[in-house]
Amino acid sequence: MASLFRDRTSSGDSKRETRHSINNNNNNNNNGNPRSTLSVNLSSPFDDLGRPISDAELRETAYEIFVGACRTSGGKPLTYVPQSERASSASPTTPSLQRSVTSAAASKMKRALGLKKSPSSASSTSAAGKGSPSSGGKVRRPATVGELVRVQMGVSEQTDGRIRRGLLRIAAGQLGRRIESMVMPLELLQQFKASDFTEQHEYESWQARNLKVLEEGLLLHPHLPLEKSDISAQRLRQLIRGAFERPLETGKNSESMQVLRTAVMSLAYRSFDGIPSETAHWADGHPLNLRLYQMLLEACFDSNEEGSIIEEIDEVMELIKKTWVILGMNQTLHNLCFTWVLFHHFVSTGQADNDLLSAADNQLAEVAKDAKATKDPLYSKVLSSILSSILGWTEKRLLAYHDTFDSSNIDSMEIIVSLGVSAAKILVEDISHEYRRRRREVVDVAQTRIDTYIRSSIRTAFAQRMEKADSSRRLSRNQTSPTHFLSILAIDIGDLANKEKQLFSPILQRWHPLAAGVAVATLHACYGNELKQFISGVTELTPDFVEVLKAADKLEKDLVHIAVEDSVDSEDGGKSLIREMPPYESEAAVANLAKSWIKTRVDRLKEWVDRNLQQEAWNPRASKESVAPSCVEILRVVSETLDAFFQLPILVHQALLPDLVSGIDKSLQGYIYKAKSGCGTRNTFIPALPELTRCTTDSKFHWKKKEKLPNTQKRRSQVGTLDKEGGSFGLPQLCVRMNTMHHIRAELENMEKRLVTSLRNVESAQLDISIGPDTNFELSIAACKEGIQQLCEATAYRIVFNDLNHVLWDFLYVGEISTSRIQSFLKELEPKLEMISNTVHDRVRNRAITAIMKASFDGFLLVTLCGGPTRAFSRQDSQIIEDDFKSLKDLFLADGDGLPEELVEKAAMPIKNVIPLFRTDAESLIERFRRLVVEAQGPSAKSKPLIPVSSGHWSPTDPYTILRVLCYRNEEAATKFLKKTYNLPKKIY
Repeated sequence: MASLFRDRTSSGDSKRETRHSINNNNNNNNNGNPRSTLSVNLSSPFDDLGRPISDAELRETAYEIFVGACRTSGGKPLTYVPQSERASSASPTTPSLQRSVTSAAASKMKRALGLKKSPSSASSTSAAGKGSPSSGGKVRRPATVGELVRVQMGVSEQTDGRIRRGLLRIAAGQLGRRIESMVMPLELLQQFKASDFTEQHEYESWQARNLKVLEEGLLLHPHLPLEKSDISAQRLRQLIRGAFERPLETGKNSESMQVLRTAVMSLAYRSFDGIPSETAHWADGHPLNLRLYQMLLEACFDSNEEGSIIEEIDEVMELIKKTWVILGMNQTLHNLCFTWVLFHHFVSTGQADNDLLSAADNQLAEVAKDAKATKDPLYSKVLSSILSSILGWTEKRLLAYHDTFDSSNIDSMEIIVSLGVSAAKILVEDISHEYRRRRREVVDVAQTRIDTYIRSSIRTAFAQRMEKADSSRRLSRNQTSPTHFLSILAIDIGDLANKEKQLFSPILQRWHPLAAGVAVATLHACYGNELKQFISGVTELTPDFVEVLKAADKLEKDLVHIAVEDSVDSEDGGKSLIREMPPYESEAAVANLAKSWIKTRVDRLKEWVDRNLQQEAWNPRASKESVAPSCVEILRVVSETLDAFFQLPILVHQALLPDLVSGIDKSLQGYIYKAKSGCGTRNTFIPALPELTRCTTDSKFHWKKKEKLPNTQKRRSQVGTLDKEGGSFGLPQLCVRMNTMHHIRAELENMEKRLVTSLRNVESAQLDISIGPDTNFELSIAACKEGIQQLCEATAYRIVFNDLNHVLWDFLYVGEISTSRIQSFLKELEPKLEMISNTVHDRVRNRAITAIMKASFDGFLLVTLCGGPTRAFSRQDSQIIEDDFKSLKDLFLADGDGLPEELVEKAAMPIKNVIPLFRTDAESLIERFRRLVVEAQGPSAKSKPLIPVSSGHWSPTDPYTILRVLCYRNEEAATKFLKKTYNLPKKIY
């Protein structure tokens, strides 16, 4: 491989010559590599060596291996040509030149890695073929690939010359022996003595380096494990220890070298099967081989342009691969080491060249393929270490990518994410035993990792925004109305969410389809935690509280909008993200505070109801409208409460209004119930029907005015204290109660309309607001309707059966019918009607008078059908009954000024149907009665009919109604029939 070191004029440039000149000035040390001065912030992923061997020492050893491997693979014998001669004999027609031009023009390897041509390549190519003088102050370019590697590795010409001389001597003594069968440090130690070095110190450093390499490769990290009892290992260990105290005498014929050689050869040619190996294993033990190979790979980086790979990488890499047989390397280990070197070089050169990082990412794709096919434990260990280092570096940036990236360097983010995700996938999917045990489960490593990066970085960014917002709050303390820091924070978080969506999410979506959604969901949770703490300390509705809630509400809507937009095409339509974003508890907090406010107002209203009712006298003169003052006062409180509610600084009036309305509704319902309590009902005043009895034709009654009759039916006892005209239950007071309930109903209906207007005026309301079942006074209005009806009926039946009982039940048709007619009742009923007309509200008046009319008609029917034994009618009396009933109807018609005729006629229909029974003869009534009883009770009723039961309605087709008419019929036929059929007594009781 002599051509490796022959002159090359087709590649390289003045920068490399400058570098070469620098190396010439450092002939006495091996630390000429410029990368030794770089700030490397990554620790090596390879295991530590047992001996402290510097990078310069490893580099020189690697260079020796490189030169030796290239020597034995060449077709021509190796010859030594001085540097000056190599430079002057360069020719453009040499094969090296042709390879150089091709490499400079288009590197296949760089294209595969996605790398662009170096800026210096053009000038290098244009300068190709132009000779450079060896003197005159001008620097010259490396002439061959071998010289290029030497310059890149920082090996001086002096060191290079000594190595080549040593290899020539070795080749002369062992002609035809391949380099992989030699132990190079041993062979080189045998070729040189102290006299071959200019200084004793240089010789001792050189010897110590070779001995340390032998110790590393054969004793500390051998290719095959050593047994503790191995004699050769013990002897070599003693020799090396002694050499560090006193240098060995080297040379072919020295005794110490012979002992050393015996020990080294015994250890280097060991094999697994016990048969001596043909290959010497002295540099292929881990991690020595990887550290040496790393030194060779770093020669691929241009020493004059940080982050740039040389254009001749194809040729250089072809030669580097010749060392695999010595270092125990293969393609998979090469791919792994080259990935690390690319990545390490990007980091150590200031992270300026994204192409270099992209190359590492592309190379990692090859590693991923190898990892799936290679299950060697040692490979897996190295793989895990390198990937962990890469992943650790990327995650330091990605777990807080808001601090790492912005619009100026966002281009590098995608490459770093890709690199980190790829490393994580290999670590988890191809190395992790736990993953393999659980591989049936669906685990998306990339998406899980990106999810972690997003949430971590978002939380970090949120904490920074919080601190910034808190600082703004402290600076604004002296302002009249400083903005709450949570309001400031909500604005900042909104900006952060937009930045995330526009800048970072488009990149992260390559690995996580819901990147923006995850980000805003995390922001939603972070802000929600702060909001929750704030809300927990609030005890009343303050402007600050409302301001924060408004800001939080806007922020939440913006975040949810982004989440929905981001997840519209996802499998679940974004349901999982939305579940991560439960609504803020702000509405609940507002509701709690507002409900507390509502409860206080409702409780106060209940107290007003109780207190005012206790003082209420229901005096019709207390107000112009004859409405109870307590009602006016309570409605005023209700109105003020509603006005105050809509003045509350909240956003959810419509949601909370049902609670307030419900409380008011129940309080007013209680007022209404208490207002009608004790007033009685229709049934309170209707007397109990007397038992069935019989009047005979010879019964004679002589009733006189004011004379108490012995058999007068007693009235039913009343519920409570029912006053005549005075007290709180007199007729005027009942009228006030009716007016009060009507007033409440009218006011509540107006309030419901006001509620609609008020809701439309508040900020949170919509234009289509309407009062629903939850926001109206349903209970109170229904109670008013029911109360008015009850009071109308109670008042009517009280007037008819209580107040006018003496002219109705105790007087009408008692004794002589012609002297006890309806006029007395009408005379006393008329002023009652007039008082009601003058007192009760117009909208209630007809209902009250209608109730009195129905009560009067009921009373008239009860007197004629169930008036008791003091009454008896003949067929001739039917005309009087008809005339009296007409007079009763005329009272309510009032010559057209009273109730509508249709209403009166409808109410009179039951009486009009029954009156014809009074002019029907007894035989006809009996025959009709028997027929109806048989129809109701069956054929057995012909021989033994049962007494019919009242149906509750008087009707000419009702047997009970006919039976009552017969009981009070003053005819012999009726008397005999009742005695025979039901054994009713003839005697009047």
